[in-house]
Amino acid sequence: MSGFSNIDPQALHALRARRDVLLVDVRSDDETRRGMIEGARHIPLQLLPAQVESLDRGSAVAFYCQSGARSMQASAFLAARGWPEVYNLAGGVMAWVRSGLPVRVSE
Repeated sequence: MSGFSNIDPQALHALRARRDVLLVDVRSDDETRRGMIEGARHIPLQLLPAQVESLDRGSAVAFYCQSGARSMQASAFLAARGWPEVYNLAGGVMAWVRSGLPVRVSE
């Protein structure tokens, strides 16, 4: 796979059920306080360049944000660096919730 692929919430949920996918939330701290997808790692978009080497290049990586725009930037960033399997959650966490999938709100 070259570049990255957009993936809808149901397809991402199914992919995560079949295998390990590193899920990265690139929203701000304030946004993540309203809820995150279970198992996601929080790396705000502006910090991704500094933390990119902490990601496992051998894992599939899926990014999400509120609506899909910032996660598309993150996906393009990783794909441009040769990451083999990168996904962007189309519609972001809003699409995830609209699909009836859960988010975890931190206490």
